[in-house]
Amino acid sequence: MRCGVVLVFLSLSAGLVAGDWNLLSYITSKGEDESYNYHRSGNVGYGLRDYCEAWRMNVELNNIRGFEVVPGECTGHVGHYMTSTQYEVDLHLAADVVSLFLADEFVLAGDGKDAWVFDVDDVLLSTVPYYKSHQFGGTKLDKKSFEAWMLEASAPAIEQMRPLFHKIRRRGLKVFILSSRAERLREATINNLISVGYHGWTDLILRSEKEENSCAEEYKAKERSKLAHEGYRLWGIVGSQWSSLGGYTTARRIFKLPNPMYYEY
Repeated sequence: MRCGVVLVFLSLSAGLVAGDWNLLSYITSKGEDESYNYHRSGNVGYGLRDYCEAWRMNVELNNIRGFEVVPGECTGHVGHYMTSTQYEVDLHLAADVVSLFLADEFVLAGDGKDAWVFDVDDVLLSTVPYYKSHQFGGTKLDKKSFEAWMLEASAPAIEQMRPLFHKIRRRGLKVFILSSRAERLREATINNLISVGYHGWTDLILRSEKEENSCAEEYKAKERSKLAHEGYRLWGIVGSQWSSLGGYTTARRIFKLPNPMYYEY
């Protein structure tokens, strides 16, 4: 994945802006025959729920990129998913896959240079309470409002990640937490992490003022490159955004957690 995704605009209906990805408008603008073929395959009809689930799945697959808001017709669907048993099960399975990798795939060198990287938002801490009051991504992100919420240090843990976090530590890996959060949020982020049961990480890496306007993928790749130059072997990265996982200097394995509420550039 590259930073600065080039979006191809397909002559959508008037009012559709970059990043909105309102595919339903595009589908209905294509004409009766094409729209009919999309909505029906053989004797199977497609409804709004099917469309929104397909939209969510294509976000996870990184087919849909650069969206600024969740399509209005799908905010209810995204909200239902993010508060559903299915979301919890998806997180559980992701944690189980990481545990299987830890059990079967490698042996530590024993020199203290084996490492793992976690992101923060919607990996260790959940932003669902914030997005619940903002239509689960249906409104454009207000950075000041979001940071004010982060300063409250009240985000709940992603419960499936907490035991995994400590399992990785017990295996002897150094844990680095690499986030797009700004450096000014350090104290609140540390307090929040500790209050919900995370501790013992090697370093918490946050964006400096100089890095705040840089592309998330480039910033995180640069920070991982620094770790590699210090001799660390990165065995795994867990993130909820593709920008947390891609770029140069990645890990042996990457693990993507579901998150259709926003797209981090």
